[in-house]
Amino acid sequence: MVDFRVGHGYDVHALGDGLRLVLGGVEIPHSKGCIAHSDGDVLVHAICDALLGALALGDIGQHFPDTSAEFKGINSLVLLRRVVALLGERGYRIGNIDSTVAMQRPKLRPYIDQMRERIAEAAGVSVEQVSVKATTTEHLGFEGEEKGVSATAVAIVMK
Repeated sequence: MVDFRVGHGYDVHALGDGLRLVLGGVEIPHSKGCIAHSDGDVLVHAICDALLGALALGDIGQHFPDTSAEFKGINSLVLLRRVVALLGERGYRIGNIDSTVAMQRPKLRPYIDQMRERIAEAAGVSVEQVSVKATTTEHLGFEGEEKGVSATAVAIVMK
């Protein structure tokens, strides 16, 4: 019998002028980037939370606190690798990841394939197991007003 678990993740960051915008491990040219302790990669953070949630292991802030100098400016793909290692220690592997980024600008479609590749590599899975979608919010809410970016993710893990 295979033990399946499902987790859901969500993350949000405010946007600030002149900062780097990193999503799915890809630096995207834009006039604004995420205000964050790490690299601010909301997509990878949501994926980490989904994976942690699947095994009831808390959230990304519990494992990688923003009060720790160790994680200042860290590449979030490093955090994803550590989360995947936690799953492995408990005998679990990733079945699939489905994620969505909500942001008004820039258009993310040109970067989606590269995001999927970077996430898959860091998670130790095939690109076919990683879905990344992007949406605008039709100028509604903080994403639509270009004040911030959010991401959600769902992951299935199995033993």
